Amino acid sequence: MNTKQLCLFLSIALIAGCGGANDAADAAAASNKPSDLTLTPAQQSRVPIDTVALSRFTPSVSTTGTVAFNGDQSTQVLSPVSGPVIRLLVQPGTYVSRGTTLATVSSPDFAAALGAYRKAVATATNLQRIATQNEQLFKTDALSRRDLEQSQTDAEGAVADQESALEQIKSLGIDSSAALAGGAGAAAAVTGVIRAPISGTVVERLITPGQLLAAGTTPAFTIADLSTVWVMANVFESDLASVHNGERVTVTGDVSPTPFEGTVNYIGALVDPATRATSVRVLVRNRNDLLKRDMYVNVSIAGNASRDGIVIPAGAVLRDDQNLPYVYVAVGAAPNTHYARRRVVLGSQLGESYEIKSGLQLGDHVVARGAVFLQFAESL
Repeated sequence: MNTKQLCLFLSIALIAGCGGANDAADAAAASNKPSDLTLTPAQQSRVPIDTVALSRFTPSVSTTGTVAFNGDQSTQVLSPVSGPVIRLLVQPGTYVSRGTTLATVSSPDFAAALGAYRKAVATATNLQRIATQNEQLFKTDALSRRDLEQSQTDAEGAVADQESALEQIKSLGIDSSAALAGGAGAAAAVTGVIRAPISGTVVERLITPGQLLAAGTTPAFTIADLSTVWVMANVFESDLASVHNGERVTVTGDVSPTPFEGTVNYIGALVDPATRATSVRVLVRNRNDLLKRDMYVNVSIAGNASRDGIVIPAGAVLRDDQNLPYVYVAVGAAPNTHYARRRVVLGSQLGESYEIKSGLQLGDHVVARGAVFLQFAESL
């Protein structure tokens, strides 16, 4: 007995159990053609066959994805003013409320805005006083109507300038009451501040003390509400029809043995030309903040609609040298049954089974278990 015959004998002994040396010899003499194998009756009895029939199932899509911050509850904080950083008041991991001061900046922008606001307030107050006096003079015929209306117009314009200057200092984070205060309050107001625009956790600090910032350009911090995250799943074209907004999603990863629950809330409109996959966004409740940005996870999207189709055990599906799926189909009646390789197109994975989109027909006899043995025998 040569080496190949010995290997085949050992494999048959493991599967057939009591098949004995005669069965092994028979198998060694069996046909080894790539798409046509025969077995002895004893061996056939140990290769279970399933008859292909329609099954009702709810399709699901299994894929992979990466974790991202919830874009609806996270933001990058840009510096509203130019100038060097004086002091950093928070560190990554700190929870902050909206309006919390994150850093202070020595900025001429603040001084200019503060001066413009104070000037606008003084001008508006003075012109309003003049308009009130002119109204009394007009009532005693000591002033013309034209002069009265001009003074009222000047007062209204000054008020508008004051409101514009107020919005400007608010956009820079200056409190209007501190801006008008004298002494230490005025000095503090000239110091620029970077405030938190939303409540959440400081997840990134992107500036250092002394760093020169550019207004509206330099990113200073990233703040995110970590109670929920986005998982960006990659769904291939063949599975897109089974994915809909609002469907329930289970996310698993090495970070926790307990899965995370989520829902589909957006399906991308573009296909990645490199991977031929579409990005599907899943909103996931981030239990104990375990999910971190850029973490790699597994995603299972459960469908809502049932349908009829062909379903076979996952163990019946093998892969060839090109990673293409195939199964073995039993052809002919016993004892003249032979086994032919059949290329199939897989659909959704349904737990321990696969949906078959094409390659099998109703009534076909598929090798449900023991296909690996046939694959081994075929390779000899």
